[in-house]
Amino acid sequence: MPYVTFLDRKRLGGGPLAVAKYHALMNPGALIFGPDGKLVDIDPAGALIRDAEGKVTGVDYDRLPPEFAPALVRDASGTVVNIDLEKLPGTTVLYDARNPESRGPGRPKLGVTAREVTLLPRHWEWLAAQPGGASVALRKLVEAASRDPRAERMAARDAAYRFASAMGGDEAGFEEAMRALYAGKRKKFHRQLETWPPDVRAHLEKMAAPVFAEESDE
Repeated sequence: MPYVTFLDRKRLGGGPLAVAKYHALMNPGALIFGPDGKLVDIDPAGALIRDAEGKVTGVDYDRLPPEFAPALVRDASGTVVNIDLEKLPGTTVLYDARNPESRGPGRPKLGVTAREVTLLPRHWEWLAAQPGGASVALRKLVEAASRDPRAERMAARDAAYRFASAMGGDEAGFEEAMRALYAGKRKKFHRQLETWPPDVRAHLEKMAAPVFAEESDE
């Protein structure tokens, strides 16, 4: 599940972290939630420009985090003048507070990322002997572990609880909904969310879906 950005209980969009940060930067007061349901710092690089009263008036493109690099639009002199969201992989724009009429999906891209992995020599020897080599073997091992149904359900349950606590802690039925979540009672969980803001309810139900995959339908 990607990162998502909310403003006043309305979902702005989702995708990679860079996309969520962009939505937050462009819509002051927005909150970013990660796949684990935790809040994410929206301005780690100090890219927001504020006036004397602390109101956000713009963005300092030069101070944006590195993940924005592919999306930066430069003029003939090389100066950054804008951000093209569609250049960021996995972009989804649902709503922009500055332009409510802008709505629609971006262009998702797939790919692999190179990172350093430290293993003992015998581990590298074993990986090298596997069909496809070390990279293929590692990807298969990670995929197998990440698809463990029990681990997936527990992770989804905890992530849903974190998100619900942040966005719906004051909503009617919150406590009963969380009891149903941990008890695996799907129908009761959904009933408790009926009066919640639509975008919050929809995202929470999506986060919690793996929890009820093989649980009670009460």
